[in-house]
Amino acid sequence: MRLTMKEKASYGLGAVGKDMVYMLSASYVLYYFQDVLGVSAFAMGVILLVARIFDAFNDPIMGVIVAKTNTKWGKFRPWLMIGTITNAVILVLMFSAPPKLDGKGLVAYAAVTYILWGVTYTMMDIPYWSMIPAFTKSGKEREGLTTLARSCAGVGSALVTIFTMKIVHAIGGNNERLGFLWLSVIVAALFMVFIAATCFAVKEKSTVNVESPSVGQMFKALVSNDQAMVVVIAIVLINTSIYVTSNLVIYFFKYDFGGTEWYNSYTLFNMFGGAIQILAMMVAYPLLRKFFSNVKIFYITLASAIIGYVVLFAIAFINMSSVYILFIPGFFIFAANGVLQVLTTVFLANTVDYGELKNGRRDESVIFSMQTFVVKLASGIAVFAASICLTLNHLSNEETTEAEQVIDFAKDVSNSAKMGLRMTMTILPVIGLFIAIVVFAKKFILTEEKVQEITEQLKK
Repeated sequence: MRLTMKEKASYGLGAVGKDMVYMLSASYVLYYFQDVLGVSAFAMGVILLVARIFDAFNDPIMGVIVAKTNTKWGKFRPWLMIGTITNAVILVLMFSAPPKLDGKGLVAYAAVTYILWGVTYTMMDIPYWSMIPAFTKSGKEREGLTTLARSCAGVGSALVTIFTMKIVHAIGGNNERLGFLWLSVIVAALFMVFIAATCFAVKEKSTVNVESPSVGQMFKALVSNDQAMVVVIAIVLINTSIYVTSNLVIYFFKYDFGGTEWYNSYTLFNMFGGAIQILAMMVAYPLLRKFFSNVKIFYITLASAIIGYVVLFAIAFINMSSVYILFIPGFFIFAANGVLQVLTTVFLANTVDYGELKNGRRDESVIFSMQTFVVKLASGIAVFAASICLTLNHLSNEETTEAEQVIDFAKDVSNSAKMGLRMTMTILPVIGLFIAIVVFAKKFILTEEKVQEITEQLKK
């Protein structure tokens, strides 16, 4: 029996909710604790780095727990609902630090709530994606549902990225602490409602085994598959470079671009960037694919990103009176990021066939589990680098945040601090992307001709 529209819509709705929660935490927890509450940027960087790495190692453990679950509601839905409720509660707690806490108390509060948030998010994220084989049959049906869910997840991420600061200031005025509290309540409530819709509408039709390779298995597969290693290194370098910028862009608008309503420009920039990134994945990549090989597109998009960062650095030295001028470098960077997300997945898939031919075994689940691991690792490294930048340049909001106050924060920031911020969010990514090009050019051998050759050999 094929999936109904209700089942597809309900499953996609769950993806919207869970990625709204993920993006609120991933993109704004550093800003909330460091800039709004005044926690040391370096302390927050260490907390977020350790938590992300721990979370990456925690994924296989949760996979084992889900695999051993057996209830009348199935293997996945109990953990999906339990994880959602606990994660929603922790999200609100994370963005509602008690006003009496300061110093070490706030650092401890940030560490405990963020680590708990990561553990509870994994608790619902693993069963959400693992349950697809349990209620789909054909490969085409599964591929279609996975694509739908990934697209819906992108919508959830985009909504939070674009509208967070606008909503925070609409609810709390200039009292960002209050704004983040109520925004977290709204997002948490939507999250629970959307996942509840998934749990009620989508039921397991078959029993499936949850493959959750250990971290040891992941690294063993990488060591024996040199091409997978090259792609993983490229993913870490590319994602770290892009995440450094995405973590610092809010500080750029607040302390460098400036203005009393800087968050409106920040919202507009994110809206433009999100649209370009989606169009790049859906339109630009298929168009480029008609004329170039994937390897050539890879170099073209990396060059595009580097050009974007160089232009952004140059623009920062002129009068940035309008956000629209930032759309120029933004176009190159966001478009490149969209295409690179597709390409790295394609390259990783090709390394599975290469590994099967070379080692006599097909490490499909292990290789793709590694993708999640390295993305989280790159995120942790990037946020740590961003925290060092904020610490060295003394970028934080030391003003009071009364609801009626209107402040142009950029006026009180030194030129040297602005220069440090610009260099970190442009030159550091350029270095990372350039290293990715060098590593890829020297070590990657899976051209389309080589992939076709491997396919033919496997058939034989």
